[in-house]
Amino acid sequence: MTSSLLAAVLAGFGTGLSLIVAIGAQNAFVLRQGARGHAVLAVVAICAVSDAVLIALGVAGVGAVVTAWPAALTAVGLAGGAFLLAYGLLAARRVLRPDPSAALTTADGPDAASSRRVVLTCLAMTWLNPHVYLDTVLLLGSLASDRGDLRWAFGIGAALASLTWFFALGFGARLLSGILSRPKAWRVLDGLVAATMLAMGGMLLAGV
Repeated sequence: MTSSLLAAVLAGFGTGLSLIVAIGAQNAFVLRQGARGHAVLAVVAICAVSDAVLIALGVAGVGAVVTAWPAALTAVGLAGGAFLLAYGLLAARRVLRPDPSAALTTADGPDAASSRRVVLTCLAMTWLNPHVYLDTVLLLGSLASDRGDLRWAFGIGAALASLTWFFALGFGARLLSGILSRPKAWRVLDGLVAATMLAMGGMLLAGV
């Protein structure tokens, strides 16, 4: 039984990791915040806890409820697509009109208002993306159901994969601090963020 339990956890970990590691809107946001060193713990916690909640809902069988309300997913897709396009345009604006002091602000102490904006943006980035529900609630939920009594072990493995990935991405981004001491490097990073956000936002709006 112990080996079966471990196998289910590892299967969940591998499956969860395979769904998370692709560079998407959420990952690009976490990467940028990690590189800035701004509200990193809050961002990582929001992403990991949100994924854990959604995985638990999927394992519990809530996916059937989600599929029964396609209009809700459409509404989320419209709101999420518009949000990602707006965020992508802001990032593109930073590329075209860079702040010369951008590289120097990475070590500044953020104020409370700025931290609140980061938290609200992270929440929107996470919960206004219908792909999160499709991948986490529906796909992982259905894969977990195939495990029978071990479905919760599979879900725990997937949640651990999310925690591991976001922790590594958020705090590992500080290793880029030397590179990002140059404003030009921030333009490259913002270019990546802009391209990712605009592409994801466009695909969301095109798919609804």
